[in-house]
Amino acid sequence: MVTMETAEFETDLSLFKYDNLEQLPSRYRDLEEGERTKRIEAALAELGDDVVILGHNYQRREIVEHADFVGDSYQLSTEAANADAEYVIFGGVTFMAESADIITDDDQTVILPSMEASCPMAGMAEALQVDAAWAEITEAAPDEEIIPITYMNSYADLKAFCASHGGLVCTSSNAHNAFEYAFEKGDKVLFLPDKHLGENTAHRLEMADETVEWDPWDPDGKDAEAVVDNDIVLWNGYCQVHERFRVDHLEEVRESNPDAKVIVHPECRREVVEAADKAGSTATICETVENADPGDTWAIGTEIHLTNHLQRWHPEINVVPLCGDACMDCNAMRQIDPNYLTWVLEELCAGRERNVIEVAPEEKEMAGLALERMLEI
Repeated sequence: MVTMETAEFETDLSLFKYDNLEQLPSRYRDLEEGERTKRIEAALAELGDDVVILGHNYQRREIVEHADFVGDSYQLSTEAANADAEYVIFGGVTFMAESADIITDDDQTVILPSMEASCPMAGMAEALQVDAAWAEITEAAPDEEIIPITYMNSYADLKAFCASHGGLVCTSSNAHNAFEYAFEKGDKVLFLPDKHLGENTAHRLEMADETVEWDPWDPDGKDAEAVVDNDIVLWNGYCQVHERFRVDHLEEVRESNPDAKVIVHPECRREVVEAADKAGSTATICETVENADPGDTWAIGTEIHLTNHLQRWHPEINVVPLCGDACMDCNAMRQIDPNYLTWVLEELCAGRERNVIEVAPEEKEMAGLALERMLEI
């Protein structure tokens, strides 16, 4: 179980959802970029249309440059579902590959280059932990219908849990719609696992005074009785990348460049979102920079690799990281080393499947229902 203290962790195999971790063979560990690129391109030429590579916006350049599609997690899953490829190589993290497995055809196989790419925030809301909290919360408010909503950044079993209790999944761009759906169906919302996205959504719906935080790690932070007096229960989880941003960072950017505008992801703290010029999903951040006028300056409050991509993709725009050299990459995304990509592709050429992500059938059905409800709104 990932605790708040271990959320920023070094590799510890006990923290990963899947136990079929395969270490990169030693012969792949020291590949030079030139040799690696040639071998990846050769493998892709051999595999042809049998494989599609998905690269999340937060992936490093060496992964993105080989991707057939680059974008947000759920967007990439839909691209995989629409593709005819037998193999889907997901340059992302575990929960993303699970979502791809849920919505792709049964004859498509999803592969995660490194099984160590396990999102810390997703690990902050594990199924057994949520089951225990659910029992306490529902016991405290027995006469009210509580609808659970999970952010897309969660494991398939949590998505299935939400569906089984009348809830659904949301993305950072449609969370407000999911909240509205839930309040049409019930009396209260339990939102997992990102408290900051939940708080920012509550503000958007003018329900900021109706929230309470549920801290599963703190015996004194689980006040079930407070649930009775509030309509939105926020699980105490967070993204280690986005929680790092502070209002001080915005002030420093504006002091050094008065013409700069700031856009941040809604996984950031509430005070950071309030201080920014704009907040939105990674797709919104990309569109904002794409539509900016030449010479504009945009400071980006999200994972550093996306900022670097935007700098390369739009050289006419001055794109800067919001917290300068202190901005960090996602340590889970970092596990998708391009040497791993080389390995899994060459193994496919040899007829061997490595690091297959496969959601259990019953779990897949219920998690799929949670996704279907999201699409309905």
